[in-house]
Amino acid sequence: MFRFAQPEYLWLLILLPVVIAVYWWYRRARNRRLARFGDPETIRQLMPEASPKRVRNKFILTAIALLLMILALGQPQFGAKLHEVTRKGVEIMLAVDVSNSMLAEDFAPNRLERTKNAVNRLIEQLDKDRVGMVVFAGDAYIQLPITSDYISAKSFVNGLNPNMVPVQGTSLAQALEVATRSFSDQSRQSRAIILITDGESHDDDPIAAAQLAKEQGVVVYTVGIGTPEGAPITIGGETIKDENGQMVVSKLDEQTLQQIAVLTGGSYVRATDMQIGLNEILKQIDRMEKKEFSSMAFSEYNDQFHYLLACALVLLLVEFTMLDRKNRWLSRISIFKS
Repeated sequence: MFRFAQPEYLWLLILLPVVIAVYWWYRRARNRRLARFGDPETIRQLMPEASPKRVRNKFILTAIALLLMILALGQPQFGAKLHEVTRKGVEIMLAVDVSNSMLAEDFAPNRLERTKNAVNRLIEQLDKDRVGMVVFAGDAYIQLPITSDYISAKSFVNGLNPNMVPVQGTSLAQALEVATRSFSDQSRQSRAIILITDGESHDDDPIAAAQLAKEQGVVVYTVGIGTPEGAPITIGGETIKDENGQMVVSKLDEQTLQQIAVLTGGSYVRATDMQIGLNEILKQIDRMEKKEFSSMAFSEYNDQFHYLLACALVLLLVEFTMLDRKNRWLSRISIFKS
């Protein structure tokens, strides 16, 4: 695994285009000054040892050396080996509704985008907990198995969209059942599901699924996103209508979400325009009993900056010994002359 131990120094890379621009301006100004003295071809004949190519090559060597030194300041490192680490935390399965109803715009820009932003912020606050994700609409799928890799978790969150689940609808029962089966065997008493949805469940029994989760030692926290008044669903700039030509309005169903949370010992939070409510849920999860988890991680990072510095030093040495003009003695040697 590769990383920069001091990534803030990489901002110095901004100097490179500045240095290149200054060099280009200097060469252009120099050529204009030389042009004042006469024809450029005549001037080249008067200065046979002048070598613009050498000057350019010297600058290229200096620029590359500067790049290597800046990268060295960032302290590049490679993980030496994998080893097993033990952490105490909670396993959290995020069950995120990606049905078309989550495109309703009663939350700007829409319910799903607000959910993605809030989930990303929640993941940023995690430290020793493990996280996974289930996406659902009319069906449910494991999108991310339980992991301690928060970077990968955020990348999966950013890709959430209604096309991930081909069957439309909102099956809360399927979401709870799949999420309950997705926990590892290490966390029998440290399991939490965060169910984020507008709550409009169709043709299933989410209460029975919640009872099964409770029997498995899972606490379910529910987040209702949307408004009881509802909002139309817009896809591709067009408002969705039913078979009678009436505009479809997606409304928040709080009652079912409240029943699920109470049954499993969790809590229900209704999202608002100001906040989704995940911070409040995370505080409650932090009070849950912690379980020890074992996972593999890179450790013993080895510094690699000295290789970059060595290369930069060689380039600067070559640049220092390279003359700005042609070497008269070497120019007389031709290995191809018969």
